[in-house]
Amino acid sequence: MRYRSLFTTIVLLFALFSLKAQNDYFFAEGTRFDPKIPSPEKYLGYPIGTLHTRHDAIVGYMRELARISDRAKLDTIGETYEHRQLVVLTITSPENHRNLESIRKEHLKLTDPTQSVGDYTDMKSVVLLGYNVHGNEPSSSEAAMLTAYYYVAGQSAEVRAALKDAVLMVDPTFNPDGRDRHSTWANSYLGDPMVSDPIDVEHNEAWPRGRTNHYWYDLNRDWLPLAHVESQARIDFYHKWYPNVVTDFHEMGTNSTYFFEPTKPFGSENPVVPRDNYDGLNNLFAGYFHEALDEIGSLYFTKEQYDNSYPGYGSTYPDIHGALGLVFEQASSRGHVQDSPTGKVAFAFTIKNHVTSSLATVRASVGEREVLLKHMENYFDSALEEGAKNPVKGWVFGDPADDGRNQAFIDLLLRHKIKTVALNDDIELDGKNYKAGKAFYVPNAQKQYRMVRTMFEKVIDFHDSIFYDASSWTAALTYNMPYAEWKGKQDLSGKELTRNDLKGTYARVPKTNYAYLIEWNEYYAPKALNYLLEKGVYVNYGSKPFSIETNEGVKEYGYGTLMIPVSRQEMDADLVHAYVEEATEIAGIRAQSVKTGFSTSGVDLGSGSFTTVRKPKAIMLIGGNTNSAEAGEVWHLFDSKVGMPITKVDMDNADRINWSNYNTLILVSGSYNSLGESTLDRIKLWVREGGTLITIKGATSWAIGAKWVNEKYAPRSERETPERMDYVTSRDFYGAQSIGGSMYMTDIDITHPIGFGYTSRELPVYRNHSTLIQPSSSPTNTVVKYTENPLLSGYVSKANLKDIGGTASLIATSMGRGNVVMFVDNPNFRGMWYGTNRLLFNAVFFGNY
Repeated sequence: MRYRSLFTTIVLLFALFSLKAQNDYFFAEGTRFDPKIPSPEKYLGYPIGTLHTRHDAIVGYMRELARISDRAKLDTIGETYEHRQLVVLTITSPENHRNLESIRKEHLKLTDPTQSVGDYTDMKSVVLLGYNVHGNEPSSSEAAMLTAYYYVAGQSAEVRAALKDAVLMVDPTFNPDGRDRHSTWANSYLGDPMVSDPIDVEHNEAWPRGRTNHYWYDLNRDWLPLAHVESQARIDFYHKWYPNVVTDFHEMGTNSTYFFEPTKPFGSENPVVPRDNYDGLNNLFAGYFHEALDEIGSLYFTKEQYDNSYPGYGSTYPDIHGALGLVFEQASSRGHVQDSPTGKVAFAFTIKNHVTSSLATVRASVGEREVLLKHMENYFDSALEEGAKNPVKGWVFGDPADDGRNQAFIDLLLRHKIKTVALNDDIELDGKNYKAGKAFYVPNAQKQYRMVRTMFEKVIDFHDSIFYDASSWTAALTYNMPYAEWKGKQDLSGKELTRNDLKGTYARVPKTNYAYLIEWNEYYAPKALNYLLEKGVYVNYGSKPFSIETNEGVKEYGYGTLMIPVSRQEMDADLVHAYVEEATEIAGIRAQSVKTGFSTSGVDLGSGSFTTVRKPKAIMLIGGNTNSAEAGEVWHLFDSKVGMPITKVDMDNADRINWSNYNTLILVSGSYNSLGESTLDRIKLWVREGGTLITIKGATSWAIGAKWVNEKYAPRSERETPERMDYVTSRDFYGAQSIGGSMYMTDIDITHPIGFGYTSRELPVYRNHSTLIQPSSSPTNTVVKYTENPLLSGYVSKANLKDIGGTASLIATSMGRGNVVMFVDNPNFRGMWYGTNRLLFNAVFFGNY
């Protein structure tokens, strides 16, 4: 009865009553369907638009379509962190299904410049209809079910022609964990009658909201970093097929209308994508979209704000792979119905627009099939040709001191199908030595040339100065990877790598009764350290370099080297050896054993320069107005890279914390004044008694503003503002003064505990904010400082660049017996900044220096 009552409310708004009426609402009047195929309403038990459908029910419906119809086949391509299935429903004619593998192989010839297709007569358009990457933009997953129903059950000549000439792949939910978080919220607060007041709790989710995945990451920024299992599974499926068209359906503010591509010309377009994508395909498809939306009377806009430049979007990544990526934005009901200045926006209406665009996408993909196929073949042919003509033959890279980071970067390249080889010989470029075994080469002359540019090129010249998102994404910089151009006449030789070659450097270490050593410059050394501490092993870290005779001969060790003395442990030597073996095997790194503490140079192992590592007991405040993305980045980093638990406490429960249980507090961007004076005083006392406080980005600004530390903001140069300007140009003028995401060079003190493990003083950092902090008045507290002319890649105004130069990026200062480690910049941005992650590792493990 409740569903009937809710349905009645929808009837009043949109005259939906019978199954035929609902079909007529979402589809053209008179559309015929196979009665043996259940509609979404029949399967779910309620009309689409009256409830937010759970992900398991969406998967169940897709599975039912595949069970009943010979037009459909369901594949599970992975699962989320919360073990929800990632599925793709492939829809095409029964004959095509019988020959699907041969169709796929024939299609892949388009991506191979060594093969010429020429005749596209029998080839199919491959269309990936992707939905709901932001969990609280839920209309598109409902549209996915209706779109699947339309092509599985549809009886029209248009449907049959589409199934003959195309392979349609429906990925109903890019982000199942976020979707279910939002769906539970919206359904839980659904009123009867419905409440359309925007202030109602149904329309205002609690922190962290449903936009993001389990770790509070925006998966629509993860197609490039591939930090998460959902993206990794999806990219593997993508490269299995190389679709011609990929959709990316979103929602925007309730007070808007509908957006489809093209995006803003030049300023919001990716620099490596050929112009015929933007000037040709986008405009060609736009005709289909506006015709379909005109037919149902929907308002829309194009050629405006949405970004198509960052390669990690679901609508941009395909453009860099010979396809047409398409972003759609629908004004959101953020619940079931919500008031707007132009009337009520109902969930069913938002779904209808996305269904209309989905069908128009397929119509265009079939109608322009040969155009799409020819575009893809030309794309990869021209990529190889451009790469071969480039005076830069390729890119040499490799960090001689960090195999873990080398392998992580190679893994990223290989996941994106970028040819990478391990060099046979040493090479010196730009004053740096790249030694065989830890030196690698990526040639430009390959079909993924434009992705190679994405990974290595630094871009500082732009058509526009307004950025919706990041203006720089040079992956080699995010990994702090030493690299150089190779301009020789021939490509460098070596073994082409596969992901099976990435096995770490672990090797068994002989037992000793004296001590074991682990180099801290390895990215995954913190994982080994955490394992040892969890097992109750005492570990020291060294604050000065030394060399000593080991089982591998005389080795040099740098700042932060871990030393595990055997005789000091509260366990026998066999168990210590076993734990060292297990720790290094889990981390994929090496340890060395020594039989003496007498160094060949530098400090001995019994020196006071070795300090016992304090086992971190970390806590992070979340909720309130804290930044969920930054909190998720911290959580994910220590979960996935260290295996160390972090206690997450909502701000509302901060007064219940027993601070004696913790020694490390992490604060991400946000204001903490709401904690109250007594709680803040308790935290101050806790730091003074020996706690380590770590502040990131906005939290650093809060700490300075609240006078917790004596650091100061840096002055800003005076900006010249016109005495008068046209109102229409003001947004562009002021927008150009912001710092929207660019990369800079800093100088890091590698002798400071927060700088341990770095072997070069040059450290790229990411900045997407305008906060400027003066270097500390104490000469040893500024651990990371911007160089005087620091821009590496991305856009920044001349005035901002001048102001940034010489300011602080990280300051560590004492407070009583404790320390405050202040990150001006985010060291974990999007899970891609392997180069600066170590700073946070050091702050957590060595923060009580």
